[in-house]
Amino acid sequence: MVGMSTKTPPIQRIVEIKTIAEQLHFKLSTLLLHSGKVVEAITWFRQHTANYRSLMGSPEVIFLHWEWLSRQYLVFAQLLETSSADVQHVPSMVSVAAEKPTEWEFHSAYYYQLAASYLKEKNVSLEFALSMSEDVGPIDGSAESVVASAYLGQFARLFEHGDTCIMQSLTDDEYVRYALAEGKRFQDSFEIIALLKRSCEAYSNLKAERTAAYCGLQMAKEYFAVSDFGNAKQTFDNVASLYRREGWLLSLWEVLGYLRECSRGISSAKDFIEYSLEMAALPVTSDAFEPSSKDCGPAGPATLSQRGKIHEEAFEVARGESELNLKEQNTELKVNSDYPLYLEIDLVSPLRVVLLALVAFHQPVVKPGAPSLITISLRSQLPTNVEIDQLEVQFNQSECNFIIGNGKKPHIAAISNIQPGRRVETAPSLVLATNKWLRLTYEINSDHSGKLECIYVIARIGPHFTICCRAESPASMNDLPLWKFENLVETIPTKDPGLAFSGQKAIQVEEPDPQVDLILGSSGPALVGESFILPVTISSKGHAVYSGELKINLVDTRGGGLLSPREEEPFSADNLHVELVDISCHVPEDQSEAPSDKIQKIQPSFGLISVPSLDVGESWSGQLKIKWNRPKPIMLYVSLGYYHQSGEPSLQKVHVHKSLQIEGKTAVTISHRYLLPFRQDPLLLSKIKSVSDPDQMPSLALNDLTMLIVSAKNCSEVPLRLLSVSIEREEDNDACAILPQHEEFRESVVHVPGEEFKKVFTVIPKLNCTRLKIGTVCLRWQRDSRVEEQFDFCDSAYQVTKHRLPDVNIELPPLVVSLECPPHATLGNPFRYSVKIHNQTEFLQEIKFSVADSQSFVLSGPHNDTIFVLPRSTHVLSFMLVPLGLGSLQLPRVTVTSVRYSAGLHTSPASSIVFVYPSKPHFEASDMKETRTNSVVAE
Repeated sequence: MVGMSTKTPPIQRIVEIKTIAEQLHFKLSTLLLHSGKVVEAITWFRQHTANYRSLMGSPEVIFLHWEWLSRQYLVFAQLLETSSADVQHVPSMVSVAAEKPTEWEFHSAYYYQLAASYLKEKNVSLEFALSMSEDVGPIDGSAESVVASAYLGQFARLFEHGDTCIMQSLTDDEYVRYALAEGKRFQDSFEIIALLKRSCEAYSNLKAERTAAYCGLQMAKEYFAVSDFGNAKQTFDNVASLYRREGWLLSLWEVLGYLRECSRGISSAKDFIEYSLEMAALPVTSDAFEPSSKDCGPAGPATLSQRGKIHEEAFEVARGESELNLKEQNTELKVNSDYPLYLEIDLVSPLRVVLLALVAFHQPVVKPGAPSLITISLRSQLPTNVEIDQLEVQFNQSECNFIIGNGKKPHIAAISNIQPGRRVETAPSLVLATNKWLRLTYEINSDHSGKLECIYVIARIGPHFTICCRAESPASMNDLPLWKFENLVETIPTKDPGLAFSGQKAIQVEEPDPQVDLILGSSGPALVGESFILPVTISSKGHAVYSGELKINLVDTRGGGLLSPREEEPFSADNLHVELVDISCHVPEDQSEAPSDKIQKIQPSFGLISVPSLDVGESWSGQLKIKWNRPKPIMLYVSLGYYHQSGEPSLQKVHVHKSLQIEGKTAVTISHRYLLPFRQDPLLLSKIKSVSDPDQMPSLALNDLTMLIVSAKNCSEVPLRLLSVSIEREEDNDACAILPQHEEFRESVVHVPGEEFKKVFTVIPKLNCTRLKIGTVCLRWQRDSRVEEQFDFCDSAYQVTKHRLPDVNIELPPLVVSLECPPHATLGNPFRYSVKIHNQTEFLQEIKFSVADSQSFVLSGPHNDTIFVLPRSTHVLSFMLVPLGLGSLQLPRVTVTSVRYSAGLHTSPASSIVFVYPSKPHFEASDMKETRTNSVVAE
């Protein structure tokens, strides 16, 4: 197996063999790893360590074997880390066969951990060898002359003889003395810590928390062994957090025992008490089974009796009755007036098992000043009873805080520095038994509205020891993780089972009933464009008003948050449908009555204004001015906050809230249409060439009169008074004449709801263009002043509703056909019916016409024919008609077709109607004038 040589002593021969084997092995491992043959490298490492694991050598130098074995694992871990990225890849087939490497053997953390483990074995063996060497004799100082020989793995003694150096081989006895001297000179604890730290970090990167915690525990023990209590405490804390989550009681007991000793080492009384109390409150085994103290750490076995000892020791230090001295560090743990102790227990603290505080109000809502019962329930899992000297209950409203004293200790007032005026209660006894609730019920009064919540329950034990517990609600109490599965008698924190399952540590205190009326004016309709005035009145019935503020908020009824009037937010004026314009109020004649801290802030969606002081029976009024830019329903919220007494800032502010839904509606809608002159039809080519389209631009005839009819409909619920109507031109030119362009109504026109008002304008285009801007119709109106409540809703200023007329196309019609006939006819009397065809072009126009027969008339004249109309001339077709019936009769339809443009003109039915009387009517002059006026526009 291994070649044996008789030239080297036995002990040194084994060292030489292992050194040469180490060199050859790592050269081969390096080649395999950098070639990507991971499985082969791990298999070779297994075989290498197996071959030499039993080759320990002489018992007095067996520590050299453990040092060599540790170095094998360390170097292989370094090779595994520095190899290529493919080396870290673990094939899925690795864990199939038992002879193949396990999954952990592909990670350097495994080898670092074993390297540290063998190095610890080396330390144990070295200590034993050093203790045995004292019987053999002291180690001389000649070991300093020992150097490495020219041969790998051998050592020799160096002698200086004149100018030359002589190498002399060592005997095994000399080598043993040299090895022991070197081992005693070097400390391996820090190297062990470094190896365990690298292993712990590597396991953490692999998400192996439990294995990493084991390495961390070993590392913390090494820190503890070299008295590095600061690093030991930090590492033990990290391990303890995992053990708490996993519920490993015995492991946690051991770690907490080390943490207690670390706290002694750094002279931290607070940490010592915390760890001691946590240990004392752990669920542990009974006294019938006591494991050895070596397995349980420095705290001893995890038994009920040991818990009691730790409990008593912790409270003796906390009360200042004893001081624990650590002689090696010349430090001491003490709690006194110079070093008071304060522990804080929150909802996730491990000390919840030491003291758990539940607070439950008996009522969810109370009136201000009305008493409400509150139950404070305390429980502890400490092994022996704990007597509390004083309890303090703190709320978010400090005036509700109170103190509970222990009736068995009358000197408690001297212990607690009770503030003057602080409420003090006395309980018969404040003793906490193991897993038993201490229930205390008292009354609480609050004069401030809002949320009243219990924040802390503070227990004072002794003159300098305080435990502050964050209060919890019974309804939301979490179980104690380590005691969840223990066989304990279940108890409820309150005597009332319903309160135990639904009790909360907070209560809602309602606002005081206001004795001031906040009145909003009538919600009459709001119209787009006008400034809507809403009166607001504040009337004092039983409360005087001091330091009052009026807050106004506008909210969209379809959604949107209620904004705070004290926050500045940017607004875009283009996107505002509704805006708060102004808040006006009555200013007192005596300016001294005005509040000194007058506030007035207006934003588009909210406002804030100060309210002057009011005595009982007085009132104050103001006006809100709101403007609608577009129709939209809104919700108006008005809130009044005031103090009903002056000069007492501790008083609660009283609030009065009112809301009102207001819908802004469009007052007037304007429409328009174009009408041609009566019984006159021009031939417009743009209508012939293009396909009929509803969005097509309208066309007007050049130099021809066209009537523009503007219709305004009252869409509101109130009468409106129309003041004027006009058309504002966008361009000042002579391309088009509009008559009249502006008209003021001498007597205002009253426009009732639903009524439609019409105005006729005359448009005469004078310039041939494809797009002509006509202008914008402007209708000036206001609410009818004869309505009694007019000025309660809006200001008296007039409003303007605008309607932009679309652009029109202007063109010269080649033909214009007009009809001429008397305004009325008499039964049986013939009359002339003429059709005039006017050619406005420079060309000769060929025209085909046809006349349809009518049963109501006898027609004389050509029914159809082809005629030619000269350029710039007019051709007249005349017919004689004899009416055969009475009333409104339809004249014979005439169709005129232009051959050049392949287009025809048909007379409209409205323009082809004549009224036939049975005999010749007789009209008076006034009737003729009225008839002539009403016949200006016919539809």
